[in-house]
Amino acid sequence: MELGVAEDLIYTDHGLTGTNRARPGLDQALAAVRDGDTLVVPKLDRLARSVPDARAIADQLETKGVKLALGASVYDPSDPMGKMFFNILATFAEFESDLIRMRTREGMAIARAKGKLRGKQPKLSEKQQKELGRMHGTGEYSISDLAEVFAVSRATVYRTLERLRAKEAP
Repeated sequence: MELGVAEDLIYTDHGLTGTNRARPGLDQALAAVRDGDTLVVPKLDRLARSVPDARAIADQLETKGVKLALGASVYDPSDPMGKMFFNILATFAEFESDLIRMRTREGMAIARAKGKLRGKQPKLSEKQQKELGRMHGTGEYSISDLAEVFAVSRATVYRTLERLRAKEAP
C-alpha cells in the first residue's frame, strides 16, 4: 500500500461513516496496536468527525504508547506540539463535516420547496393498492397471501391497508 502498511495489518469499515463511533474495523485496529506502534490513517476524517471523538481516540493511543500517522505526518499524542496539531486538525475535520451537513440540509430544503423531494414512493401502484384493498375486503385472503400475491412484505401490506383506510376516512 502507498502508506507503507502491510496488507494483513489494514483494518477497514465498509459502509460506515466517520460519524459512527461503533466501527468494528477501528475497534480491531485500536485493539491490535501495541506500545511503540504507529496507527496509520489516510486522513483524519476517516478516523473521527468530531473533536471529542478524535480526542478520545488520541487519549486511547496515548495510554497505549502509540503514535498516529495521518497520511505521511506522524503525531505523538503524548507530545504537547503533536497534541496541539492533532486537536487543530480534528477541529477542521469537524468543521468540514458540519459544513457538509448544513449544505445537505439547505439543498434538501430547496428541493422540498420546489416539490422535487417527495420521499420514498409506495412499492405498489395506485391500481395495485386498490386491488389489494378489494382482495382484503373479500375476507378470502390473509395478509401473508396478499404479500405473496403482490411480492411485497407483510409490513407493506399493512401500510397499504392503513393508507387506504386513511383515504376513506374524512
